[in-house]
Amino acid sequence: MSAIRPAAVVVLAAGEGTRMKSATPKVLHEICGRSLVGHVLASARELNPENLVVVVGHAREKVTAHLTEIDPDVRTAVQAEQNGTGHAVRMGLEELGGSVDGTVVVVCGDTPLLTGATLAQLAATHHSDGNAVTVLTAEVPDATGYGRIVRDPASGAVTAIVEHKDATEAQRAIREINSGVFAFDGQLLADALKQVRTDNSQGEEYLTDVLGILREAGHRVGASVAVDHREIAGINNRVQLAEARRTLNDRLLTAAMLAGVTVVDPASTWVDVTVTFGQDAVIHPGTQLHGSTHVGERAEVGPNSRLKNTSVGAGARVDNTVSESAQIGPDATVGPFAYLRPGTRLGAKGKIGTYVETKNASIGEGTKVPHLSYVGDATIGEYTNIGAASVFVNYDGQDKHHTTVGSHCRTGSDNMFVAPVTVGDGAYTAAGSVITKDVPPGSLAVARGQQRNIEGWVARKRPGSAAAKAAEAASRPGGSED
Repeated sequence: MSAIRPAAVVVLAAGEGTRMKSATPKVLHEICGRSLVGHVLASARELNPENLVVVVGHAREKVTAHLTEIDPDVRTAVQAEQNGTGHAVRMGLEELGGSVDGTVVVVCGDTPLLTGATLAQLAATHHSDGNAVTVLTAEVPDATGYGRIVRDPASGAVTAIVEHKDATEAQRAIREINSGVFAFDGQLLADALKQVRTDNSQGEEYLTDVLGILREAGHRVGASVAVDHREIAGINNRVQLAEARRTLNDRLLTAAMLAGVTVVDPASTWVDVTVTFGQDAVIHPGTQLHGSTHVGERAEVGPNSRLKNTSVGAGARVDNTVSESAQIGPDATVGPFAYLRPGTRLGAKGKIGTYVETKNASIGEGTKVPHLSYVGDATIGEYTNIGAASVFVNYDGQDKHHTTVGSHCRTGSDNMFVAPVTVGDGAYTAAGSVITKDVPPGSLAVARGQQRNIEGWVARKRPGSAAAKAAEAASRPGGSED
């Protein structure tokens, strides 16, 4: 947290973002588990500002609803018509009573890579240098199209921001550019905004005009340079959205690896900002980790797995699996090709195996569901084995019902458990059974028709067929065809 606590942070999020070509407002597009504006708010909150205001405009109902969901304490100001950045900031200040005593930081709602540390550096520089306004800048490899920062050679103060089209050849050689992020003296900002004119090609109030107004009034205009120029990148189209996602994902994976996580192939691994890891976790290629997912110490996930809001216990192994809102216990194994739906809870050393789907199921310690099964709305005790091709029949067409299987049970292959039904501790069920009645502890349940063989059926019903010829040959002495 910055030692300099701003009086306010104003986030500009009123624009339409037409280049996104989307029905979704630009600032609500997501990367790495948060909306663009959500990333900006998270960074702004690191400053612990006295006030946090988001200026909304286009699709403001959707944007405001989203803000209420992710940050209920945020305040909103409405820019009914998009009349420029200066006008937007003025709307933000009006929400706070028209002026603010202290530092006001202005950020853009489409800069998801901007960090709290960089904003803290901006606020600290603004305070220590005694500036009326401090602009966040960055040195970029190619400054084409950006506003150049022109400084006084002696003092280093910013004398102008010159747009590319208006720059001289010497100014175009400058690689330090304007980010659109500023720290202002609140009282001076409010006074200067009243003087901003609209006699420009767009007929709008430009926030950058405030810098000239304050400088002409004898106030100092300074700059704070971002360490990584990518932080100031704004998102205007889907290409830039993908580039920002890649950059943020790389940042998250780098932090994880430096903290002791093995990421076998960062290029094919994707994580959200809210994902956490234990030391010595291993993430294999083709893995996506979303939401509040936690991968515990020594656990392995992947390859080709997608986990959302899932807890993976220490030492567990998850392979080729899709999981949402599930809990996987320590030293458990899942997959390959498993599907864990919400409400799945797998105990320590348990197993959910190949082509198994689970939902709202509590599976006890050491219990195995190894093959080709569906377990839904069920409780299974400890150290039980569920036979292959078993189905927990939980839905009667109108209501869901619960199945309970006790501890140390052995259920046969191709079983149907028709809920509501209970299988007691230590019970067995025979292969091919349809279990519709409770099974007492220690019992063997057999629920299938008796086998009946009709001899000679193939010869009578399929004469001349390959099957008939094979059967005829098998019935001869020696059991072989001529």
